[in-house]
Amino acid sequence: MSDRPYVTVNCAVSLDGYLDSADPPRLQLSNAADFDRVDELRARSDVILVGARTVRRDNPRLLVRSTERQGRREASGAERSPWKATVTATGDLDPQAAFFTEGDSRKLVYCPRQEERRIGRRLGHVAEVVGLGAEVRMADLLDDLGGRGVRRLMVEGGGVTLTQFLAEGLVDELTVAIAPFFVGDRRAPRFVGDAVLPWSAEHHATLVEVRPIDDVVLLRYALSDRFEGAAAAVADRRRGGDRGVDA
Repeated sequence: MSDRPYVTVNCAVSLDGYLDSADPPRLQLSNAADFDRVDELRARSDVILVGARTVRRDNPRLLVRSTERQGRREASGAERSPWKATVTATGDLDPQAAFFTEGDSRKLVYCPRQEERRIGRRLGHVAEVVGLGAEVRMADLLDDLGGRGVRRLMVEGGGVTLTQFLAEGLVDELTVAIAPFFVGDRRAPRFVGDAVLPWSAEHHATLVEVRPIDDVVLLRYALSDRFEGAAAAVADRRRGGDRGVDA
């Protein structure tokens, strides 16, 4: 486990726990200040991962936007934006999607081993296709990334992928931005699907930060003992007592 990348899950949800609306266009759940926070998280990551459904639905670029942050990465010897990774069972991905065409960093497509050759014929010219077992387990994916020298992974969605990482207990840090409105449509994608999760009424996640960012609220949780600065963050929160959120 210690050789696996440090995993941060980041997402924005509505007050009723949805990641998006049921129908296009993509629902903006965050604001400019929070997008800048996410950009900093991206700049400090080695790889950004989303599920294949997110690639199809949202067509994300997954790039660092700030030129200052791009320059900082270049000065450290890294690409201007992190590597990109996705997970697919079918290979139903458009080679012209922004995931593949935007940015000059490495792209990885993880799939079941039995599908590797077929998916490789479809996507091998725009990404490295990696087969992992009869079905892709996130623990195996992390082992593969660790073997490539990856130390920090940022997982941005969607709900199926987030649920898999959380259910397998592989997340070190969780940041959730709460939008100030409801979606109210059960057809919409939820933050977490049905799963047996390590955190329950009997085993609470450790809250280390609550911060308003304009009209959204950021919640930050330590989900493993590898959480960076966990002891100090928890101590600060306890010292805060009833003073409320950390502004």
